[in-house]
Amino acid sequence: MKSFHTWDDLEIAYQEWGEPSALPPVVLHHGFVADANANWVATSVVEALLEAGRTVVAPDARGHGQSQKPHDPACYGEDRMARDLAVLLDVIDAPAIDLVGYSMGAIVSLLLAGADTRVRRLVIGGVGSGVIECGGVDRRVVPNDAIIAALTAEDPADAMPPEAASFRMLADAVGADRLALAAQATSVYRGAFELQHITAPTLLLAGAADPLAIRPEVLVDAIPGATLQMLTGNHIEVLGDPRFKQSIVDFLAVV
Repeated sequence: MKSFHTWDDLEIAYQEWGEPSALPPVVLHHGFVADANANWVATSVVEALLEAGRTVVAPDARGHGQSQKPHDPACYGEDRMARDLAVLLDVIDAPAIDLVGYSMGAIVSLLLAGADTRVRRLVIGGVGSGVIECGGVDRRVVPNDAIIAALTAEDPADAMPPEAASFRMLADAVGADRLALAAQATSVYRGAFELQHITAPTLLLAGAADPLAIRPEVLVDAIPGATLQMLTGNHIEVLGDPRFKQSIVDFLAVV
């Protein structure tokens, strides 16, 4: 595990795999509550990319995994994570990258790709019309207040909405710092995206039963030249669809 310090002096952990390749490194950004291992190693995405001869880099976002976990909401938001990602590209000295982001990581990736021309190709997943209609992750199915209440409840047996309870269950399963996650949920990005400025060819992967990625065609239509691939499953199950990792490998294989 390696690390670097951000523009606001937080320590961010990241992992690297593979040998130098003719193609740029693939940078993977995970979703909320998860970390690089949960979203990318356990789902065999890293393995598939390595088998394709790619170099892979995956950070743990601030508040997640092995990265620093302040409890101050002012330290969070996907816009801050996008700035962290830009610093990581400087640290690994990458003039170009292929970028993959899921859920919260998709928001981070869209923010970076709209402002940083180092993104050569872009894959996002787990998001849909909410990016445009909510200004970030879709908060209509699971309100952030419910997620914060689930994460901060003293007793996990306390009654809570099933959708919010799943965030608590995942946080406990991965040993996450729930107060840090609640701080991110408090400061989740709510704002504009420069989607029209994204120059990277873009692929959106969405699960047909994912309530957080409804009407993905709305988002695809807003990104120049973007394409959509529908997969099976909900927000978690789609990561296990074999086409998820294969679609990433194939889309990023273009020279």
